[in-house]
Amino acid sequence: MPAPRPDPDELEALGGRLLVAAPQLTDPNFTRTVVLLLEHGAAGAVGLVLNRPMHVEVAEILDQWAELAGRSAPGVMFSGGPVSPDAVIGLGRPDPVTAPAQWRGVVEEAAVVDLSVPPQEQPVPLDAVRLFSGYAGWGETQLEQELAENAWFVFDAMPGDVFATAPERLWHDVLQRQGGTLAMLASYPPSPSVN
Repeated sequence: MPAPRPDPDELEALGGRLLVAAPQLTDPNFTRTVVLLLEHGAAGAVGLVLNRPMHVEVAEILDQWAELAGRSAPGVMFSGGPVSPDAVIGLGRPDPVTAPAQWRGVVEEAAVVDLSVPPQEQPVPLDAVRLFSGYAGWGETQLEQELAENAWFVFDAMPGDVFATAPERLWHDVLQRQGGTLAMLASYPPSPSVN
């Protein structure tokens, strides 16, 4: 018998929040990842892994976006997740001087960018972009099941998370700033047997 479907009115929408992989999550696609959820609802969820920079220059994939990507170190492509790795999703940070007051992103500092529109023609002037190859996706109730299994922690995103200049430290840094027991998990060894 299939699992009962959650009532959409009872489902907490987590879009714009961070999923931080618990140390026991050993799926190599998500071990020690920090995922920004772009969308979450009864049909499933979509997010981007924020802490997996690749050794691929943006100019090799989308040359017209290289200059804006270079404004936020490390300025390379990121692996956004295992789904559709040939697709590229961009998150843009608005120019603080010229962005309209009503600008609204996924989080305070970032919105999904239509990469088919050239940078100079974007409806909101951009200060920087970060480009992701692929994305993370969950089907109906899949993320809820993983949350019930304690595979993920859910935290509010902070300014600076999306465009972290040391993304490889983001998993540690997000856990560390929670304090208490969660801060101690930030020092959890990648393999407990190597402790």
